[in-house]
Amino acid sequence: MNLLNNRLTIVSFIGRLSSRIAIVIIFGIFLSSCNKLVSIPPPTNSLTLQTVFNSDTTAFGAVEAIYSDMSSQGPQYANSLLTFFCGLSADELSNGFPGDHFFSNKLNSNDLGEKPFWSPPYFDIYMANGVLQGLSASNSISRPARNEIAGEAKFFRAFCYFYLTNLYGDIPLVLTTDFNETSILPRVPQSAVYQQIISDLIDAQNLLGGDYSYSNGERIRANRWAALALLARTYLYTQKWESADSVATLIINQTSMFSLDSLNGVFLKNSNEAILQLQTPNRPPYATREGNILVPCDGCTPNYYLVDGLVNAFEASDDRRNKWVDSINIGGTFYYFPYKYKVGISTDGNVTEYYTLFRLAEQYLIRAEAETEEAKLQQAVSDLNVVRNRALLSGYSGVEQKDSILNAIAHENQIEFFSEMGHRWFDLKRTGFAHKVLSSILYKEPWLGDYQLYYPLPLVELQADPELKQNPGY
Repeated sequence: MNLLNNRLTIVSFIGRLSSRIAIVIIFGIFLSSCNKLVSIPPPTNSLTLQTVFNSDTTAFGAVEAIYSDMSSQGPQYANSLLTFFCGLSADELSNGFPGDHFFSNKLNSNDLGEKPFWSPPYFDIYMANGVLQGLSASNSISRPARNEIAGEAKFFRAFCYFYLTNLYGDIPLVLTTDFNETSILPRVPQSAVYQQIISDLIDAQNLLGGDYSYSNGERIRANRWAALALLARTYLYTQKWESADSVATLIINQTSMFSLDSLNGVFLKNSNEAILQLQTPNRPPYATREGNILVPCDGCTPNYYLVDGLVNAFEASDDRRNKWVDSINIGGTFYYFPYKYKVGISTDGNVTEYYTLFRLAEQYLIRAEAETEEAKLQQAVSDLNVVRNRALLSGYSGVEQKDSILNAIAHENQIEFFSEMGHRWFDLKRTGFAHKVLSSILYKEPWLGDYQLYYPLPLVELQADPELKQNPGY
């Protein structure tokens, strides 16, 4: 089975979630052609868990396989497909096919059978669980390396569960590699998934360091601030306002490390605004998948383009409209497309953009929303204006009332984070505005019900696991 195009060595089967996928743990990045964080020589034979975790170097290779899986093997949920498909589900993107089930919100259980929103995140969770299992059984790893590796594994487990539960709602919670426990699992309530995410992130921020020394200064490995960035977001989603406020403040106060970058600099590799990025592989197309797929070739209709409602939502003087949106004229029709990632194809050694997973602007808007809910309205407006001012907009001029400020924050989230890993789709759902916004869009009518806010579980998974139940309405 070749899950990663022969760029990773498969060394230990650790169970499966269904008969459709054999889940394996991957330890290390072995081929010199792969753009890797740490070079590890190829093994002469299969490695066991014990062999992989007998030194710091090989143990680091185990967790680095998770990064590689997310970023380097074609379009993946973390490097482009959350942006594309959730953008279709929300009020952001069109692909030119009105009958597309994501675009029209008419999904069925067959639509996601081959879409990478279920099996690949669980694959990465299994790798994270395998890393934690290997660490617990080893006495050969130094304490600093053990803390770093465990922290990164817990961060990525939380990261995957965050997206899984926001896509599907109640989901199986897999915390082991034991086949006897994982072969058939029921779904657990979303509240339990969030509890596990919070627990993992608290552990991760305590284990991880506060710099980027493990990646030679590049912002491509999870550290304490990445764990806290996801924790602040999780607290926001679970309406823990005070906690979201305080955690976001910890990050914002790191002024020597993070600052808002210029609009053209936000998505460059190692941007001052970046809290965590995924490294773009130095191989064709030598660009992010988002840039490669979203930026059209000369004379070509974009694969995905912005719907009129989003284009018209920008304020007249918003510089994000100038810097982050571009257009192409095809037969007299202008197609507007996301232009955050500007490089579609580059050349060997000239990678200039990395996938940006977490950035400082989000922390300002998280804190602004939490502050509004805490009735700290002046502080909320101040944070909102930090993001607006970077876009060359004047400060908030509405009334100093909770609902008005929350609406302004929601608008700012829409414009600041359009076409970024499903941010708008998840915002519409968590704030309760999805029904109102999406039911008014002609191409999404008829709105059959709020069950459409969660994707259907893939049919192949339901067939393989009798304990799994489909989301209502499908």
